[in-house]
Amino acid sequence: MSGTLASPSARSTGGSRATRAVLTAERRLFLREPGSLFWITVFPTALLVVFGSIPSFREADPDLGGLRLIDAYVPVVILTSLVLSGLQAMPPVLTGYRERGILRRMSTTPVRPASVLAAQMALHGAAALGSALLSLAVGRLAFDVALPRHLFGYVIALALAVGAALALGAVVSAVSRTQKASNAVGAAAFFPMMFSAGLWLPVQAMPDLLGRIMELLPFGAAARALGEAAAGDWPSWQHLGVLALWAVLLTGVAARWFRWE
Repeated sequence: MSGTLASPSARSTGGSRATRAVLTAERRLFLREPGSLFWITVFPTALLVVFGSIPSFREADPDLGGLRLIDAYVPVVILTSLVLSGLQAMPPVLTGYRERGILRRMSTTPVRPASVLAAQMALHGAAALGSALLSLAVGRLAFDVALPRHLFGYVIALALAVGAALALGAVVSAVSRTQKASNAVGAAAFFPMMFSAGLWLPVQAMPDLLGRIMELLPFGAAARALGEAAAGDWPSWQHLGVLALWAVLLTGVAARWFRWE
């Protein structure tokens, strides 16, 4: 009788192998989607090149404390990759798996649907981080944008921003029953999130009241935190706290509302 039952350690080993297999399979599928890779990793840097090609963006701006607009826009294009990853790329994949019954069928195998969610978040997070490194490198080499002076603070702020962006994507996946719905919800949330990140006007240059409101949103707080770390200061605990609060809140909402079938 005992020989027919798997021990907890055996089940754990089997689950770990299944999770690794899911991650490997999802990575292969992810790399076969050049459209997603382009929008997450290439488009934000291309946007930075466009901004940097405008002469006025390379001149010091008194409203930004002597910074150039191109300096202020590096965090913005980094956040653009996070928003694209969380709102546009990841939700259609997860809702598509649910819509086609793939997640339901996984529940009868050693592979659990949670493994797919974890793999998707890891892959999209890694792509967004790669895009951030590319934007920093191009900004430095092409437009002499200084690298972050407070590297540790920058990494902490970026990690919290990635967490908030992916949690937001998980919420979109949770409330959307179909791929079409997730595309519509993601598109509706995209422009407000990009405005709060400072795409049309850097958060530092916004009127005082508007700027304070934007700093209460995840990407507005992320833009300020990344800007502070880039200037050599430790990011404000207020901005880091807002980011952490949004990440925890959105994760809780996604966990509460997410359905595997």
